[in-house]
Amino acid sequence: MAGSITVIQLSDGNRRYRARYRDVSGRQHEKRYARKVDAQRWLDEATSALVTRTWTAPERGRVTVADWSEQWLAAQTGIKPSTRYRYSSLLRTHVLPLWGRYRLADVTHAEVAAWVASLRSNGSAPSTVRQAHRVFSLLLDLAVRDGRIPGNPATRVPLPRLTRDEPRFLTHDQVEHLAEAAGDDADVIRLLAYTGLRFGEMVALRVRRVDFLRRRLVIAEAATEVAGKLVFGTPKTHQQRTVPLPAAATESLARRCEGKRTDDLVFTAPKGGPLRLRNWRREVFDRAVRAAGLSDVTPHDLRHTAASLAVASGATVKAVQRMLGHASAAMTLDVYSGLFDDDLGDLAARMDAAARAAAEARVGAVWARPPTEEAKKGKRPGQRGGPRGDRTHNPRIKSPLLCQLS
Repeated sequence: MAGSITVIQLSDGNRRYRARYRDVSGRQHEKRYARKVDAQRWLDEATSALVTRTWTAPERGRVTVADWSEQWLAAQTGIKPSTRYRYSSLLRTHVLPLWGRYRLADVTHAEVAAWVASLRSNGSAPSTVRQAHRVFSLLLDLAVRDGRIPGNPATRVPLPRLTRDEPRFLTHDQVEHLAEAAGDDADVIRLLAYTGLRFGEMVALRVRRVDFLRRRLVIAEAATEVAGKLVFGTPKTHQQRTVPLPAAATESLARRCEGKRTDDLVFTAPKGGPLRLRNWRREVFDRAVRAAGLSDVTPHDLRHTAASLAVASGATVKAVQRMLGHASAAMTLDVYSGLFDDDLGDLAARMDAAARAAAEARVGAVWARPPTEEAKKGKRPGQRGGPRGDRTHNPRIKSPLLCQLS
């Protein structure tokens, strides 16, 4: 690129410095400044951007964030309806009120950092702040890939730390008391507490996906409430999985499936139709929690309880991951690492016991070994000469007295 700066004489006698350059397509761009140093700076920045291939046409960054957000959201074809609804809600509530009128090219890193800090100071939870920032950053990422801005100003912005609440685990007795207090929905409590299904996965469970012979549940569908409507789709990780069915839940589940077609839902509301979490929690679960003498227990705590009971039964991290449908074993450890501390302690104790047993076996083998001919003569294995205290004199070794005389 060959840029240039020329002087323009105005009618009032003042001067203007006109900086010009051509982009990769041959189109000319120019800008006028009152000072030559400003014109040179603008020209140097454009030259650097062209050389490093980060240059973008200025007019492409003039679209507003509000207009671009519509185009970005429409391009999100690989997400679930619930995720799309959450993105739309975050844009409407947190992003567009401030950034909607901004042009893409006018968004700066410092302003994004200040916006994140203001969200937190105004009372938004750390998770909400991080989600709002993520949506805004994804929106700007598309603008970078589309050549509208040279870089994403939302990258490397300091974000509030997430504080994960301690999971609540119930014992076998507490699960049974809660199930008894739930009345006709006792089997729902037991199924959630012993299989770790998400509530939406249980709602979407169909008769054909229950294998009573192998005592297995095939989790291939989940129900999610989006804007008051129940939407059926794939599970959270988009992966089908198989979950073991405890014998305690088999009989009650068989009664649920009696007289139903293979594609019917196993669990339905008293008046028909799928279960709704909000209604079921208000009408059944919360009442059962109070009747069982428990407090601060949520339906999701039954999923935590399933992980706890599985680990206590000797399940490995990988087995718990597969049962719960986590994307990776690292995620399982991130949530339930405390459950495996005792397991590590038991492992260390078993390793110590094995080491002691091996040491005792080595000592026993030594004592049980028959004496050799050398041992019978009072010699150690490999010892030369006579017994200890009656060694053969080596003439090559001088005594300390001879050393002094010499």
